[in-house]
Amino acid sequence: MIVTQTISEIKAQLALLDEENECVQQWRFDERKGVQQALRQFDRRLQKKAQLEAHFQMMMQLERERHQQGYRYVAGIDEVGRGPLAGPVVAAAVILPEDFHHVLVNDSKQLSASQRTELAAIIKQEAIAYGIGIMDETVIDNVNIYEATKLAMQQAIDSMAVTPDYLLLDAMQLDNGIPQESLIKGDARSAAIAAASIIAKVERDEMMVRYAEQYPGYDFEHNMGYGTAKHLAGLAKHGITKIHRKTFAPVKQYL
Repeated sequence: MIVTQTISEIKAQLALLDEENECVQQWRFDERKGVQQALRQFDRRLQKKAQLEAHFQMMMQLERERHQQGYRYVAGIDEVGRGPLAGPVVAAAVILPEDFHHVLVNDSKQLSASQRTELAAIIKQEAIAYGIGIMDETVIDNVNIYEATKLAMQQAIDSMAVTPDYLLLDAMQLDNGIPQESLIKGDARSAAIAAASIIAKVERDEMMVRYAEQYPGYDFEHNMGYGTAKHLAGLAKHGITKIHRKTFAPVKQYL
């Protein structure tokens, strides 16, 4: 007597598989709708996994090319917080090992908060070195946001335990004598830049959540200092705080 697996049993086994095997090939002849639906879900999952892997390998390509050129410590650098009305600009620099392999690493804006938090911990643990740079609202107001961003990036580099010998930057250039390349949308083209964007984003978001406790009424815990309706309403009702950027247009009217 032929014993047929139940649909639930097949679904459970498919959930554990990461590639096609003989069992899957046999199940493809099973005409039950539940089995065919489970196989379609399995195929979509494998397709998504393959797409993530292909994208990640593309993002590692720049680092591999620099290693082949003789550079040993290739750092990706990115910043978060150029646009908000309040809070600091935060930069991060990251040197990934050549065998780094986490396919979800991507532009931080493409990830959920929980994914960023989880990946930031992994990156910090596995990175050859990383550094963080922070320039507050006073620096931003004194030198402008563009220059403050460069200062934060250089601070991130200077705080690393290992000095990089090549820099990959997201649409910026630093006058520090280190060979470098500026990439438009670099956080979607370089794994190291993406890793830096994740660390910088998590660092800054955590700071803004703490500021929300210190300065209630502006919804900092949700808008991270950007000029949302609730933030602007808070400005109109409570005025500016110590962390507001006084040179930014929407804030100026409340001085």
